[in-house]
Amino acid sequence: MAYFEKLLDEVSSYIWGWPLIILLFGTHIFLTIRLGFIQRYLFYAIKLSFSSEKTDKGDISHFGALTTALAATIGTGNIVGVSTAIALGGPGAVFWMWLTGVFGIATKYAEALLSVKYRIQSEDGTYSGGPMYVLERGLNMKWLGLLFAVFTAIAAFGIGNMVQANSIATMSESNFGIPRYVVGIILAVLTFIVIIGGVKSIARVCEGLVPFMAIFYIVGCLVILILNYEKIPETIILIIKGAFAPVAITGGVAGGILKDTIRYGIARGLFSNESGLGSAPIVAAAARTDEPVKQALVSSTGTFWDTVVICLITGLTVVSSGDWMAGKGGAELTTSAFSHIRYLGPVVLNVGLLTFVFSTIIGWSYYGEKAAEYIFGTRIKLMYRILWVIFVFIGSMLSLPIVWTFADIANGLMAIPNLISLILLSGVLVSETKRYFERVKI
Repeated sequence: MAYFEKLLDEVSSYIWGWPLIILLFGTHIFLTIRLGFIQRYLFYAIKLSFSSEKTDKGDISHFGALTTALAATIGTGNIVGVSTAIALGGPGAVFWMWLTGVFGIATKYAEALLSVKYRIQSEDGTYSGGPMYVLERGLNMKWLGLLFAVFTAIAAFGIGNMVQANSIATMSESNFGIPRYVVGIILAVLTFIVIIGGVKSIARVCEGLVPFMAIFYIVGCLVILILNYEKIPETIILIIKGAFAPVAITGGVAGGILKDTIRYGIARGLFSNESGLGSAPIVAAAARTDEPVKQALVSSTGTFWDTVVICLITGLTVVSSGDWMAGKGGAELTTSAFSHIRYLGPVVLNVGLLTFVFSTIIGWSYYGEKAAEYIFGTRIKLMYRILWVIFVFIGSMLSLPIVWTFADIANGLMAIPNLISLILLSGVLVSETKRYFERVKI
């Protein structure tokens, strides 16, 4: 078993190494150029997020689709993941993480557009879409669509379910003394109440939960930064300089770790915002819209909020604490950085983690369900939701590193079929975008 775990770790490190980083970030840049820097419509896209089109085909509103995607996207990667990148790559990793968010907006836009364009109406009247349908209907590659669905279903039960439940249970037990089985029961019941009603129920909860948790966390971090205002200029300079000439803990320039700064910054940024992985467009396909470009623009703002805003604020908070120089990493660095501001810091961190993790569980339940539906048909829905709740409880009780690693591999493998569709159908993306903006003058 130890050998198997080591083997999985090596496979995971390879998949999330330079090959996938180059493919993902390269696609971000390619689509940014191909789409004429679609990021320039960001403020228009944010405005569209709050528009309502009740007469159009679909299951949920633009805002509902966006917040459900953000529920799954905003998670421990925005807090612990940022600290891990800083611990492994230095303060400069924050810059590269932020850059992935800027360019990743184009990829999130592209995958959502194709997902809405090639979506179908299922037997039960609900709408289904995502990379699997894009590959099948847009490229006649159903076999690759099935592979994507399999990878998504596996990743969902790991990263979207058991690992998240374990995080909440572990934190609640260590910080508040609540037994893990109690946390597991409460979490399973709450999850069941939310997901049993399907995407409409999930979207209603996310429309309230996601804005609250994001605003609470952002405001909390801003208060911490304001209380440490004298360190902000120094922190920004450290991040920018460190992006190109990493500073070693001993004080000198560590040119040899520049590749680590770039690698961990980009990798954690990609992992956090999920642009290119193909998960978010699954829920984008459920949006009520008469125009794929509209929902694509709305979906693209998810990467902006997740990485350009939340990850950046976390990075500033952690780097300004100076604790990264003590050799701390991951969760330890996060806890230490937020504890500098007594009472407020731990509250912001704990509430942030609790809400981020729970939202990830309910958001990913929909991704996994749609992947399973693509493989087995709509009859799988109820059974899938019940299984999801059971595994939430199991995850809260057991710490399974091997599940995390295996799901991590599946999560990375999701990207490959999705990126193939984005590159091969880039002509469709350009024509749809051009046609829309010729009609809508901005």
